[in-house]
Order: sequence, then C-alpha cells, then structure tokens
Amino acid sequence: MATIFSESGETDSAGITLTASQMIEYLYCPRFTYFEYVLGIPQNEAKRFKVEKGRGVHETMKNRNPDYLRKRIGVISRESDVFLASSQGIRGIVDEILFLNDGTAAPLDYKYAEFKNDVFNTYRLQMVFYARLIKDNYNVPVNRSYIVYTRSKNKLVEVKIGDEEYEDLKKTIGEMLLIIQKNKYPKPTRSTKRCTDCCYKNICEKTV
Repeated sequence: MATIFSESGETDSAGITLTASQMIEYLYCPRFTYFEYVLGIPQNEAKRFKVEKGRGVHETMKNRNPDYLRKRIGVISRESDVFLASSQGIRGIVDEILFLNDGTAAPLDYKYAEFKNDVFNTYRLQMVFYARLIKDNYNVPVNRSYIVYTRSKNKLVEVKIGDEEYEDLKKTIGEMLLIIQKNKYPKPTRSTKRCTDCCYKNICEKTV
C-alpha cells in the first residue's frame, strides 16, 4: 500500500509502490515517470553495458573476500539481496544490509563507477531509499550507508543519512505519486544534454 504525501504533510493511501530505479529515472527527468507509468509507454531500450557489467561486478564482489567489511567498519553480520517493502510506498532489493557493532544498520551498494571526490545526488537518495526500507522492516536506526566504487579499486565511501535526507526522500516519492495519481504532466529536466540520448525524445516537446 503506497502513501501519497500532500503539501501539508498528511498522507493519502494509494495502491502504488515505487522502486529505487523508478526514483532514479524521475530524478534524471520527471517525464520518465509520466511517459512510462501514466501513459504506459515502455522504454524499449536494449540493456546497456554498464548495467550488465555492474550486475556482474556485484555478483563477483559478493563472493570475494566476504569478511573485508567486518574489519573495516565493524560489521557483525550482514544479509544479501534482500527484498523489502515499506508502508512509505516503496519496495526493492537491497544489495547488502550491514548490521554494525554500534547497534545500527546500513545499506551497502556496489557501483560500477569511479569515485570523483563526491557522491552523485542520485546515489545519495538511492541509499536513503534503501535505508528507509531497512529502518521500517528491521526497526533499527539507520544513519549512514556505504557505496563501493568498483572502478576506483573498490573504494568504500560512507554516506551520512539524517532527518533532512529522509525528508528529501519523502518529498521525492510524494512528487512521483502525484504525477501517477493525478496524471500530472511535469516539467522536463533542466539539463538539455540529457535529452539527446533519451528514449522518449521523439514524443517529448522538451518545453519548460
């Protein structure tokens, strides 16, 4: 059961749940949500190399050096590829759930990418998404997450998560659900560079 968040902060029930991938598409351009989930026009894209490579890297990392995190960040146990759903209107599979020696938990995600001194906003919100799922299902504090950048020699980066980040997630999910529920045609991304390779470019007039 999904939850729509109004501007007043109150909620309305709706039979929709969203995934992290859908949220990332929305952050890339809100019209992805409209074309795919309101109009029902599939992307029909071939699987991209990085996506497939990333999946392969994830499987490799799961089976290699299984205790390396335990020594570095105080992991006492972990679970892999866990499907979770929340009353917040979200669902998904978390790569790894880490249970730490301070009584908290944290999601960990592998990225087939290089670390360039900052974490992309899409990555940050994706980790908050997973943190919310863990928090709601395991009833434990989740105040940080971890990303492994496999193209930077498996660099492990910690991403802090607080009330502000959880509010950002709540706002984003609410905006997506309003598009779907109200058939609202959103403004496109402000970055016109993204339009060049967009699978919807032939049906989107790209006007703000």
